[in-house]
Amino acid sequence: MRRRPGIGGLQTAAAARDQYRVLGENVAKLRTDLMKEQLATFRSQLEEFARKHKNDIRKNPSFRSQFHEMCAKGLVISITNLTGVQIVDICLATRPLNGGLIDLQELCKLLRQKRKHDREAVSEDDCLRAISKLKTLGSGFEVISAGKKKLVRSVPTELNKDHNAILELAQVQGYVTVDEVERRLSWTHGRAIDALDTLLDEGLAMIDDGHKDGKRRYWFPCVSSISSFGAEG
Repeated sequence: MRRRPGIGGLQTAAAARDQYRVLGENVAKLRTDLMKEQLATFRSQLEEFARKHKNDIRKNPSFRSQFHEMCAKGLVISITNLTGVQIVDICLATRPLNGGLIDLQELCKLLRQKRKHDREAVSEDDCLRAISKLKTLGSGFEVISAGKKKLVRSVPTELNKDHNAILELAQVQGYVTVDEVERRLSWTHGRAIDALDTLLDEGLAMIDDGHKDGKRRYWFPCVSSISSFGAEG
């Protein structure tokens, strides 16, 4: 039988997680600031180039075409960088709620709200490209699959098959109970508790007590709308 850590062990583990979280947030902020600086530099250089060569751009069709092509390529890079910056901002802002794991569709929805005044609508493909760019920078961002959903992970949390199975099960109602996990996945009580405790420790689940049936609900914000939390009685 698995032994539970004592109070001292829990406090030490919690302190270590807090240190890693703060470190991760600081690194993410530095990367975000760097990307913003690079984007501002690109825009400044493009404007300077346009001012310097405005006569050639206006009078020479070939030169104008090359300039437009350069702008188009640069715009794609800029949009990808801007999207990446905004994704980092959203993930940092929602991390206290979802533990650093957010549904890709929810992320895109929040990103569209953030860019509601932009002419170009952001798509899931835009998000995936930006996240792929972030991943190559070593930022810790990654897209993982849990059942039919794609989840964006912004913290170095390692999820095994048991954790993914619970996340997939939770997609139906937004939450699971221990009895449901045991019944639906044919698990022992200990296996269900161990997996749920780990998800709680990582900040990916929220406990909801006080229901008439006396069963504890484990809510997962990463696979359910926040508006649904607490609506089930």
